[in-house]
Amino acid sequence: MRRALLPLLAALVALAACLHLWAGGASVDDLLAVARPRTLEERILWELGLPRLVTAALAGSALGVAGHLLQTSLGNELAAPELTAVNPGAVLGVLAAATFGLAPADSALGGLGAALVGGVVGGVVTWLLAAGGGPGRAVIAGLLGSALMGGVTTLLLAYQPSRFGNVLRWLVGSVEGRVWDHLVIAVWWIPLWICAAWAATAVTTILQGGDQHAASLGLAPRRARLTVLGIAVALTACAASLAGALAFVGLVIPHAARRLPGTGPRRHVPAAALLGAAVLVATDAAAQSLTRLIAGTELGHRLGLPTGVVTALAGAVILVVIVSREKHP
Repeated sequence: MRRALLPLLAALVALAACLHLWAGGASVDDLLAVARPRTLEERILWELGLPRLVTAALAGSALGVAGHLLQTSLGNELAAPELTAVNPGAVLGVLAAATFGLAPADSALGGLGAALVGGVVGGVVTWLLAAGGGPGRAVIAGLLGSALMGGVTTLLLAYQPSRFGNVLRWLVGSVEGRVWDHLVIAVWWIPLWICAAWAATAVTTILQGGDQHAASLGLAPRRARLTVLGIAVALTACAASLAGALAFVGLVIPHAARRLPGTGPRRHVPAAALLGAAVLVATDAAAQSLTRLIAGTELGHRLGLPTGVVTALAGAVILVVIVSREKHP
């Protein structure tokens, strides 16, 4: 089972990709002709459908691994990008850069740079608020930091509301509207940092035992934790620059990956990456299907269901199940 786990997860990603393309209206003929698109349907698939699929896969894998790093390095199973001010800070960075003309909202490099700065600011705020406390204080500090980042975001929206007609959709989290130009950095940035996270498996495993345990093994816990958190910020910032504030992905995916049969510390990072990609791709497929179902109604003319709505609803249900099982083994 151990050897078959990662191939099974890769097959799950492939299945989710097929469901995603089917939900987007792609046919088998469209897929076969995608290398040389000629018809309108084939061009739509190549220019919009496939970039949306790749965006969902990359963002899901990045958030899954980032959540795993945060939970293991901080020693708290409730740590996640959206609950440690890293994700809200990254979203705020992109929004602030667009508001003050520092970087175009649709620029791959500018968006990533702004998200990195915002993610670091959010992480530092959480770190300062949690200084000297235990895991419980880290969670509270993360919530306070997230609330602070969210408050500043609201101020920016109120500052120039006319410039952000579609920003609420992005703040909820959505992979719609991504094209290949948005992915020129993410396609190598996210795999690179996932490999770095995998290489740091030994460090995160030692950090799970606590600072005293790490120090007894010759590892400087503060420096090691900052390194791991830096990798998590790099992954979260890129995901936020692509898809906005997707809720619960970074919180739930690591729990699910660690509970898969046949997983060990060396398999947690690839398992979180593959499972995160599969789940977010399948979630976006569900969002597309639901949007098509309501397209003929009066509500459908005004509503395209963002992916973040589905992740928030599904993630909340899954989290309740996880917590209830922990209370009643």
